[in-house]
Amino acid sequence: MSVPLDSPTLSLRAALFAALGADAALLALLGGARIYDVPPADAAFPFVTLGEAVAADWSTATEAGCEHALTLHAFSRSGGRAEAFALAAALGSALHDAPLALHGHRLANLRVTTSEVRREADGRTFHALVRFRAVTEPA
Repeated sequence: MSVPLDSPTLSLRAALFAALGADAALLALLGGARIYDVPPADAAFPFVTLGEAVAADWSTATEAGCEHALTLHAFSRSGGRAEAFALAAALGSALHDAPLALHGHRLANLRVTTSEVRREADGRTFHALVRFRAVTEPA
């Protein structure tokens, strides 16, 4: 994935995608590399998507920086919440404080802030939302 040097958010998303795709525990739970930016209409369950990203200026008087609020989504139809909770835990384990290499930027920190699991309106899909806070600086 080619990422513009001036986009810390896109650089961070590319690094997240690569880290998740290399995490053996997560891939085992998913049954393969079912990690998407935009999932196909016929995506097999379970799967993970990179969701919302909000970026804010985090600069000081002397240093430039960007604060990111990111949400990852995991979807399960295993018949209960257990798989969705396991996926949320695996996402946190794969990324919390991970030393990701970003193109054109440096990751100062990456932390899980919240996670939740809810049942979707169809009654059979469970949706885990895992939220992260990251701070990046220019390289």
